[in-house]
Amino acid sequence: MERLAKSWDKYTKKIIFITILTILMMTISLFNINNIYAEEKPKSSHIVMEMQSGRVLSGDNINAILPMASTTKVMTALVAIESGKLDDKVVITQEMVGIEGSSIYLKVGEELTIRELIYGLMLRSGNDASVAIACGVGGSVENFVAMMNVIAKSLGLKNTHFANPHGLNDEQHYTSAYDLAVISSCAMKNDTFSKIVGCKSIVIGGDTSTKRYLVNKNKILSMYEYGNGIKTGYTKVAGRCLVSSALKNGMQVISVVLNEPNMWEYSINSMEHAFSEFALLEIMRSGQKIADVDINGKIYSVMVKNTRYYPIKDVERDRLTYDIKLDDKLRNVKIGENVGKLLVYYDKHLIFEEKIYTM
Repeated sequence: MERLAKSWDKYTKKIIFITILTILMMTISLFNINNIYAEEKPKSSHIVMEMQSGRVLSGDNINAILPMASTTKVMTALVAIESGKLDDKVVITQEMVGIEGSSIYLKVGEELTIRELIYGLMLRSGNDASVAIACGVGGSVENFVAMMNVIAKSLGLKNTHFANPHGLNDEQHYTSAYDLAVISSCAMKNDTFSKIVGCKSIVIGGDTSTKRYLVNKNKILSMYEYGNGIKTGYTKVAGRCLVSSALKNGMQVISVVLNEPNMWEYSINSMEHAFSEFALLEIMRSGQKIADVDINGKIYSVMVKNTRYYPIKDVERDRLTYDIKLDDKLRNVKIGENVGKLLVYYDKHLIFEEKIYTM
């Protein structure tokens, strides 16, 4: 009986040891899985992009899918401006007032133009202004959001989907730093948009609405001497988000930070670093001869009609290469005729393609 007890005691200890070992291994495995998940789903991201070429000058986790809070309104404003309805008036309804979060405190019955509402949207981040814009431009929030997603698709964005025009939390509402930089680059090329986001203060309303004195929340305009836009954002889920822009030495850059507690300093330092490392290089000039080509035994000088620039470091200049592709079956070529295209490569990656013309 004593031997049986000793044997059972040894067996019990062995079972306990194996159980503990199994739990330990499962804990280690779960820890590794969580680490892998964290690597695949980073909590923050940033990017600096040169506006004209779209070249990424710096970044981290640039394609990570994240919520973007009120930086959503860059697309809201872009869709509204491109609708051609800037001077249309919107009569404020119950649907447009009392929206959660930032507000310009719209009142039922007053009238404002789409243009005025965009100022309220971009300077004060009015969520009520976003709904008023959506209804005024799209007829309903749902239709307007569909328009936002159409534009996103037309820009070739793969990690963006809009569920609303203001950026309040929704699982189907997300973007990436890269996609948001593309949207913002597109928007900043619009003169009306860039004027609005670069405005430090303005008075809107009067006559059929309450006058409102709006001061821009975007501190980049005052903190950074080269800053000229664009939009702040914050929710508890998205964290502190900022799309900012700056123009220095002829180069316009777009910075995006998503979920960055020190968004002002981080954005300014990132843009200043980009300006210190990169400068715009003229790749081709409109109307200037770029080469002589042989077409059917006759030599023609050719040119392009667009001037193009590319941000580059001094040490990168020798990485640029050029190639001319003439169209097939050219006959009876005339001066000013399109005869092919100029291809410009950086490290064998195509960065520009321009039509060439005889001169």
